[in-house]
Amino acid sequence: MSDPYSILGVSRSASEAEIKSAYRKLAKELHPDRNKDNPAASERFSTVTRAYDLLSDKDKRARFDRGEIDADGNPRGPFGGGGGGGAFGGAGGHRPGGPQGGGFGAEEVDISDLFEGLFGRGGAGMAGGSAGFGRRPPPPPPRRGANVSYTLRVPFTDAATLAAQRITLGDGKTIDLKLPAGVEDGTQMRLKGKGEPGAGGPGDALVAIAIEPHAFFRRDGDDVLLDLPITLDEAVNGAKVKAPTVDGPVMLTIAPGSGSGKVLRLKGRGFSKKGGGRGDQRVTLEINLPEDLDDLAARLEGWQDQTAVRQRFGL
Repeated sequence: MSDPYSILGVSRSASEAEIKSAYRKLAKELHPDRNKDNPAASERFSTVTRAYDLLSDKDKRARFDRGEIDADGNPRGPFGGGGGGGAFGGAGGHRPGGPQGGGFGAEEVDISDLFEGLFGRGGAGMAGGSAGFGRRPPPPPPRRGANVSYTLRVPFTDAATLAAQRITLGDGKTIDLKLPAGVEDGTQMRLKGKGEPGAGGPGDALVAIAIEPHAFFRRDGDDVLLDLPITLDEAVNGAKVKAPTVDGPVMLTIAPGSGSGKVLRLKGRGFSKKGGGRGDQRVTLEINLPEDLDDLAARLEGWQDQTAVRQRFGL
């Protein structure tokens, strides 16, 4: 994998919020469910996810920025390459205090300063004798297993109410997944140790949330929107009617004289918020005229509404 910052399109000084925002934008664009006929998008989705895995981990990001690990999380050796004295050039290297070698030029060079910079003060003694000069760096720790990506489709009402989702992982085990407050379409959850097995321990499971659309609810931030039809007599005379919410039906009071477009607010019937609490449900009334208008027309015969309903248009 190349530079994770370049993959996400952010600078090295990017904040955690900027990195998360860049990932969510790319994840929505490249998600396999939206690119079923584009294998390249699916492959890039995996690359973007691996880049986010590294940069969202504060410890891994710091180690990568210091050059201790590469973009795949593998340790880098202190010389950036092979071990032994060959890293310094010249067949056989250069011995301090001896004749000129094949890599440092005509002057004698005290390489104790170099080792002091690499290993601290205690490492300077390595330059004075044979003990440890050609020693290779310790082998890297065993690698963890690969991460595994899943897509979890969540019903609209379950996402709003944070209902637990039962999922079956690749190892056949079933767990009840608790959705996070403020969950959105594209939110990614990490399940530690639920990925592929490895010598250094199992990887993680990365679960991307896909919230399913609803037949009549819509989402606006943390609020739920609903268009509720009412009859003409309910609008004129007022009424108590049942209205659906993500938590189940409730009784809604329609005030006499309510017109189409009037919005009623049901507190705490929306999506759970990241900071606690829930949004609201906003109900927009829609007056539904009867299919057979003959009786209504007979009742209104000779009557006209003189209200200047289009006055604001200058008409």
